[in-house]
Amino acid sequence: MEKHKVLIVDDDGEFLEELQETLTLSGYDSVAIDDSTRAVETAAKIKPDIILLDLKMDKMSGFVVATRLKQTSDTASIPIIAITGYFLKEKLTVFMKVCELETCMEKPFSPLDVINQIERVIAKVKGKLR
Repeated sequence: MEKHKVLIVDDDGEFLEELQETLTLSGYDSVAIDDSTRAVETAAKIKPDIILLDLKMDKMSGFVVATRLKQTSDTASIPIIAITGYFLKEKLTVFMKVCELETCMEKPFSPLDVINQIERVIAKVKGKLR
């Protein structure tokens, strides 16, 4: 398996640590940040293959972060999976299109679910590039 780089952005430190550990144990190179205001800069610097982005954060919402990522040339093509414990996926359809989010996962989710979603999105993006 090719080792993909994943950027995780979430202001819940415990959740962030658990998710990073799950990804590392599953063979991913993961970088975790708990400050949404640094997300665009970090993504441009490390060039992840995919971003897991919490939608409800204190300093800057995930919707704003996603919009900025998609408006920045260095990060515009990076797929984003939204993660949330506050919004229902069905209610996010319009925001997902506007912010160009690939999909949304509702917390809590299992480690297998997140790995499956990452692989599905990476495969979808690779298919578009061919």
